[in-house]
Amino acid sequence: MDVRIIKSPSHGMMEILKHRISDPNDDRIDRAGAVGLVQGKLIDMICAADIAEKLVHVAVRDVRGSCPQNMVLLAIFGDTAAVEAAVEKIRSDAGQNCL
Repeated sequence: MDVRIIKSPSHGMMEILKHRISDPNDDRIDRAGAVGLVQGKLIDMICAADIAEKLVHVAVRDVRGSCPQNMVLLAIFGDTAAVEAAVEKIRSDAGQNCL
């Protein structure tokens, strides 16, 4: 699983993500102070989305794309502390059962 956190995301980067997610009009996305990007297998990404939303107040969206390896990318939008907490919990629970 690959994980990155973008703090203080640029307008251009946010526009790229908004074009690739299904619900770009959520105001939590526009107010996000950070974006966590998590990439991996579908089963892991479904559990990661569940973990993030149960742990802290964040918006989790699937980022559409096409990749030969069929990798899945999640974007986790929220304030910096919430995104960091969500990403850390996802990392620590990787490979375990969903909560």
